[in-house]
Amino acid sequence: MIVVLKHGVEAAKREQLIDWLKGQGLTIHISEGEYQTVLGLVGDTTRVDMDLIASLGIVDSVKRVTEPFKCCNRKFHPDDTVIDVNGVKIGGNFVMIAGPCSVESEEQIVAVAKAVKASGANILRGGAFKPRTSPYDFQGLKATGLELLKIARQETGLPIVTEIMGVEHLPLFEDVDIIQVGARNMQNFDLLRELGKLRKPILLKRGLASTLKELLMSAEYIMAGGNEQVILCERGIRTFDDYTRNTLDLAAVPMLKELTHLPIIVDPSHATGIARLVEPMALAATACGADGLIIEVHNDPMHALCDGAQSLRPEVYDDLAQKVRSIREVIAK
Repeated sequence: MIVVLKHGVEAAKREQLIDWLKGQGLTIHISEGEYQTVLGLVGDTTRVDMDLIASLGIVDSVKRVTEPFKCCNRKFHPDDTVIDVNGVKIGGNFVMIAGPCSVESEEQIVAVAKAVKASGANILRGGAFKPRTSPYDFQGLKATGLELLKIARQETGLPIVTEIMGVEHLPLFEDVDIIQVGARNMQNFDLLRELGKLRKPILLKRGLASTLKELLMSAEYIMAGGNEQVILCERGIRTFDDYTRNTLDLAAVPMLKELTHLPIIVDPSHATGIARLVEPMALAATACGADGLIIEVHNDPMHALCDGAQSLRPEVYDDLAQKVRSIREVIAK
């Protein structure tokens, strides 16, 4: 249920209403805009008398929300959410996230971090724990990889984002700026509940065969726990096509913009699995309104221990970053 308050309502009267609603066993999400305040009521609202609330002098309107996702619903929070990561704002401002699929050595991650920062990247990505389809593939440097990411952050000042595999690894991620939940873990509800207890940005990737509603419900798990710093990521879904690794669903970006206030970034690297396709898909994602891109960059893709086929060389990434800025200038007009 949504309660829209009239403009200029006295703070005391607003707080009195909020306290009464909380007394009904509801959780209240407050969204304050320039001209109105929206109260999002989460819980069993069937016991709440809509007509009684609507009759109050401070209330403009009351509406039922039929969608199962509440906290991340744009109806609850009309304005875009902006997440501040050590001074880098995600949402309402375009962000470039780049780095290798996996951290391989200090020399490698520091070199790539410096290169992508010089090209305008705001955040460094790099895998320490790697979920691989084959048990025989490189599984990441794990805790050592996390320490190498921190060294790269110290060298460049870039915040770091890296993927978590399970609840048991949470203590290792205390000093990670953004925790990534990969596609395979999008519906790991035990993990999502624990991440909801944190006050740290979570980058939530869409599952391989997940609907947009399922993605939003996974975000809801995190937000229902109290952590409202969620970033959604479209990274392609599995379809019948076998020419690309996945099918990049760019229509998801404007659709999600209608449904949710959360930032939405696009991963053209995992979506296509082919380096030469990353640029056109990145430009298309920029043009369709994404809040940012997450792109794999490696200084030696031919010898990468993970996903070299989809990784860009630093010089190629630099050229792409310039084109992205040009696209952004066009759509801003």
